[in-house]
Amino acid sequence: MKIALISDLHANREAFSAVLEHAQNAQVDDYALLGDFVGYGGDPSWVVDRVRELVAQGAVAVMGNHDLATVKGQAPSMREEAREAVAWTHGQLRPDQLEFLAQLPLSVTQQDRLFVHANAFAPGGWEYIQGRLEAMRSLQATECRYTFCGHMHEPMLYHLSGTGKAGEFTPAAGTAIPLLPNRQWLAIPGSCGQPRDGNPAACYAIFDSERSELAFQRVPYDIESAAARIRAAGLPERLAQRLSEGQ
Repeated sequence: MKIALISDLHANREAFSAVLEHAQNAQVDDYALLGDFVGYGGDPSWVVDRVRELVAQGAVAVMGNHDLATVKGQAPSMREEAREAVAWTHGQLRPDQLEFLAQLPLSVTQQDRLFVHANAFAPGGWEYIQGRLEAMRSLQATECRYTFCGHMHEPMLYHLSGTGKAGEFTPAAGTAIPLLPNRQWLAIPGSCGQPRDGNPAACYAIFDSERSELAFQRVPYDIESAAARIRAAGLPERLAQRLSEGQ
C-alpha cells in the first residue's frame, strides 16, 4: 500500500491541490494528513473541507497546534503574524468545520505506524523535533517501527538502531529510501503549504508499506495565486512573501 504523507497544509489551496494531483498520478492508495490544516494561508475553508472528504474516504488525520489554536484560541507562544492568522481563520470557518478540527485526535496508531503532528513523547505539548536528540526521545516513546510527523517545515529522516545508535539525514526528493527492518524510523515529510528549507515547492512523502520504502517529493505550484489569497484576506504581508522564498 502506498500512503501519501502530507503535513502543514496551512490553508494553502494551491499547494494542497498540486500535491493531491501529484499523489493521484503516483497511484497512492491512502492518505495520512499530519495536522496544521489551517493558519497562515488564505483558503482555510476549502482546505478543511477537502481534508474532511479524504477522512470520510478512510484517510488518517491528526490535530496540529494551529488547528487547536483556531478552535480554542491563540496560544501566547505564537508569533504575532501567526496569531493574526489564527484569529482571521476562526472567523472564516463554519461551526461544522470548527467542530471537525476540535474532534481531531492528537495521534493515530495503525499496525506498526504512528501518525502525529509534533512528536510521540508529548503530542499535545507541541515540542519540535529539531535534531537527533528530540528524534531519539520521540522514537523511544513508542514501540511503533515507523513514526510520521509534521510541525517542522523541513523534510528530515531519522533512525534508531536496536543498540541505541541514532542517525539522521536530509533526503533528496524523488529517491526511494529503503527503511531497514532492524531500525525504528521517524520521518518528517516537510510542509505542503509553507516549506522553510529554501525550496518553495510543496513537500510531501510517499510511504510504500509493502516495500518498506519512503520517497520524499517536491511539487511546484501556483505560488502567486496562493500569495494573492493571503493579501486579499488582509493577512500580514510576510506570510505572502515567504511562500516564494521557501522560508
